[in-house]
Amino acid sequence: MAKIERALISVTDKRGVAALARALAEQGVEIISTGGTARLLADAGIAVVPIQDFTGFPEMLDGRVKTLHPKIHGGLLGRRDLAEHRQAMAAHGIRPIDLVVVNLYRFEETAAAGGDLAEAIENIDIGGPSMIRSAAKNHASVTVVVDPDDYEALLAEMRANGGTVGAATNFRLAKKAFALTAHYDGAIADYLGAFAPDGTRARYGETLHLDFVKVQDLRYGENPHQTAAVYRERSLAEPCIPGARQPFEGKELSFNNIVDANAALELVLEFDETAAVVIKHTNPCGVATSTTSLADAFRAARACDPVSIFGGIVAFNRPVDEDTARELTEIFLEVIVAPGFMPEALAHFRATPRAKNVRLLEVARSARAETSPAHAGTTSAPAARRGLDLKRVVGGLLVQDRDLARVAAAAARVVTKRRPAPDELTALDLAWRVCKHAKSNAIVFARADRVVGVGAGQMSRVDAARIAVMRAETLGLETRGSVVASDAFFPFRDGLDVAAAAGATAVIQPGGSVKDQELIAAADEHGMAMVFTDMRHFRH
Repeated sequence: MAKIERALISVTDKRGVAALARALAEQGVEIISTGGTARLLADAGIAVVPIQDFTGFPEMLDGRVKTLHPKIHGGLLGRRDLAEHRQAMAAHGIRPIDLVVVNLYRFEETAAAGGDLAEAIENIDIGGPSMIRSAAKNHASVTVVVDPDDYEALLAEMRANGGTVGAATNFRLAKKAFALTAHYDGAIADYLGAFAPDGTRARYGETLHLDFVKVQDLRYGENPHQTAAVYRERSLAEPCIPGARQPFEGKELSFNNIVDANAALELVLEFDETAAVVIKHTNPCGVATSTTSLADAFRAARACDPVSIFGGIVAFNRPVDEDTARELTEIFLEVIVAPGFMPEALAHFRATPRAKNVRLLEVARSARAETSPAHAGTTSAPAARRGLDLKRVVGGLLVQDRDLARVAAAAARVVTKRRPAPDELTALDLAWRVCKHAKSNAIVFARADRVVGVGAGQMSRVDAARIAVMRAETLGLETRGSVVASDAFFPFRDGLDVAAAAGATAVIQPGGSVKDQELIAAADEHGMAMVFTDMRHFRH
């Protein structure tokens, strides 16, 4: 690669740009710049060639035209290895540009801030993507940098190699550049595609561009004959499994591990109190909270189903300490998800032979929920957790808002003669949060601090109720005095009768059945308290 002798710098994100330009100038690189970037560099005492001096053509039309010029794009696109290109460039006074440092107008931030359409359009960058694409196309000769986080590595490579940048680095940076312009154009298309001719804006536009970056290839998919990889959503800020850190040298993650770990994380984020959840095949089989310790929460969650926990996924909403780690290593687990692992806990995992294959996933703690104006008595997740839920079907894609709403039992409608007692409300809250994350049809029996029985993924709701009771009985868990949650309304009283026969004293369900009055009468007949949330949580 030839030595970098000339750089064009034009950035919206000005983090570290003065230090970069100064370091380049110290290596003898001529710097061309535009507008605000040129002024910032000049004010920092760095020699800069204004773009209009380089092209011989003034910036005009409020800065819309400044880099769209043959002397810029010719200097970027001209191939140094072709004599005819070098001759054409010399004939027209086009000097080669070896380095482009460009990032783009903040279109997405402007659009997300709720500005009007005209303001968003003014923030569509034209010259920036054009320069980036020209430089990236000619990456055999031109280095293109679109991310301030790459400045230090660029300078280090130049210092180590006499002012040159290697072909491998240029190719990596070019791929990153094309990914940026693809994302940028997709964001513009999606934003504009949501507008109707009358200026109204739809929730779902005419196009949907997805932007994911690969985290790693997987050994295989759901089954060994399927290939697989995991990708992370590029712009997602919330805690997520693809963005997790592995602080322990455990076995590599499988496709099914990631699916189950995601289910565990989604459920544990429902709790503000210290909580432990156990997932098996995406369904909760153990959930408990504790006011004393994380280890106590785990012991209670394990007791919910000490059989199904074998080979399961465990998630916590507090950092794992040594006491909890000791409990965890008593059984075989596939994955443990937590916001952190104490040094003593990690030392215990490393020192325990049976824990050598466990996958530890450190996922940043989520912010607390905010009150949502959409439903009185409900809350929704913070803005960072508000996104889209995507489900692939052959030939298409289903898109919906994620189900992040919460309903407090105390805010639900009491429809029976008897109101829930305070301890029943606490239990109903736990049962409702867990039921939301079980496959429909779902029934959950719970006490104030733990799950007692779960029936999930059944074709009929009464069968789900029977299975929940059967599981509790098989495991020696007492359902008498518990409460029950149903993810959707009871279509008939038979499911409620099963719960009453098992000794449940209170019910939380969405309501909305044509037989609601029959259900209310049945609850009164059994002396049960029942509340309607007016919100269902199907999970297919």
